[in-house]
Amino acid sequence: MNSKSIHQFTNSPIHQLTNRCISNVTYLITQTLNALFSAALLFLIASGLTLAFGVMRIVNIAHGSFYMLGAYLAYTIATRTGSLLAGAIGAMAGVAIIGLAMERLFLRRLAAQPLAQMMMTMGFALVFRDAALMIWGGDPFTLPYPAPFTGSLQAGDVVFPAYRVFVIVVAAMVGVLLWVVNERTLAGARLRAAVDDPEMAAATGIDVGRVSGLVFAAGAALAAFGGVMSGPILGGYAGMDFDLLPLAFVVVIIGGMGSLKGAFVGSLVIGLVDNFGKALVPELSYFTLFAPMVIVIAIKPTGLYGRG
Repeated sequence: MNSKSIHQFTNSPIHQLTNRCISNVTYLITQTLNALFSAALLFLIASGLTLAFGVMRIVNIAHGSFYMLGAYLAYTIATRTGSLLAGAIGAMAGVAIIGLAMERLFLRRLAAQPLAQMMMTMGFALVFRDAALMIWGGDPFTLPYPAPFTGSLQAGDVVFPAYRVFVIVVAAMVGVLLWVVNERTLAGARLRAAVDDPEMAAATGIDVGRVSGLVFAAGAALAAFGGVMSGPILGGYAGMDFDLLPLAFVVVIIGGMGSLKGAFVGSLVIGLVDNFGKALVPELSYFTLFAPMVIVIAIKPTGLYGRG
């Protein structure tokens, strides 16, 4: 084929249509992967929020603060040790202790008072925000990438950051672990009993108070882990807690309060809708985000997998 023939082929409608189709497919795959990354972070945060509500019936406004504190603590530890893994472990442990103390010393005193508990968590959220500003200041920061995941993966025309794929895989592993613990262990059976009927669970000898405290601490640790995993890409900054909290609540409302399966499905829905909404119709991003929630509530007020 001579140069004239090649030029005619590359400018032919068929060739241009083929290139356009390839470009559209590449764009679709890339945006879907970005949406799965967003869904992975949302699941890490929303799973802890929905578990705490399922056991304690607490609408925890301070849950976003656990996410923020996780990022800040990991940044401090990673800066001093040079290890993001040490930062992640320290952040999860520290935030879990904060969550356990918050539940034991304050929220438990307001048992069966949901409005008072919600206002208490709102107060904690404001205290945590001001404390973060006092301790770390208002300058934004980013966590270091793990050394094995600094590059990109390529498959054909699709190029995607390796770290985002790592986050998706880790979130999937966390989801499987939570499912196994909840469905296949004695601790999970006790947790389900405390969710379904706390009074009956207590009558059978289950320490519902201890279960509540441990679940609240585990939810706080999961939120902190989400903050660590998002740190290398989204970074940390003052106000990140309230930026993410509405998304987590939308996920939980769509999936159903107290349902891990609902948190998983809700995260996928919001991750896809939010990402494609911002990419395709950015001026309607809030509408595309909250519209699924409104539709689900209108059809099933308890959420997709929630129980009344």
